[in-house]
Amino acid sequence: MDHGRSIAACRSSERGTVVLGTAVIACIAVLLAAVASVGIGIAARLQAAAAADAAALAAAPVTFAPFGADGTPASEAARFAALNGTRLVACRCPIDRTWRKRTVTVVVARSLPVPLLGTVEVRASSRATFEPSALIPTPDDSSDGPVTGS
Repeated sequence: MDHGRSIAACRSSERGTVVLGTAVIACIAVLLAAVASVGIGIAARLQAAAAADAAALAAAPVTFAPFGADGTPASEAARFAALNGTRLVACRCPIDRTWRKRTVTVVVARSLPVPLLGTVEVRASSRATFEPSALIPTPDDSSDGPVTGS
C-alpha cells in the first residue's frame, strides 16, 4: 500500500475544500455589502425626502411675507435643507405678495459613501402650497391652515 499517494490525495482534497470555503465566504461578504448599500440608499432617500419637505414648507409662506425669516424663500429653503443634512439644488419659489394661492417646489441632494459604489448623490423633491387668504380667520373656518405639503 502506498501511503504517499493517499496523503497527497488527502492534502489535495483539503486544499479544494479551503478554496471552496473561501469562495463561499467571499460571496457572502459581497452579498452583505450589497444589502448594506441598498439599506444605506433607502435611508438616505427617506432623509432627503424629509429635508425636501421641510425646505418647501419653510419657503412657501416666505413667498408672501418674511414672517420672521432673514432672507428670501430660496434662502429659507436652503437653511432648512442644510439643517436636515442636505443641500438645496433648486427652488422654484418666486416672491408673490398677492393673496393668490401659490405652490413652491424644491429639490435637495445629499452625497453619501456607499460600499462597492463609491460616493452616490441622492436627490428628493417636494412641493408645498401656501394660501395667504387662510391667514384671515372666519367664523366658520374649518381649514387645515395656510400651508400644506405634498
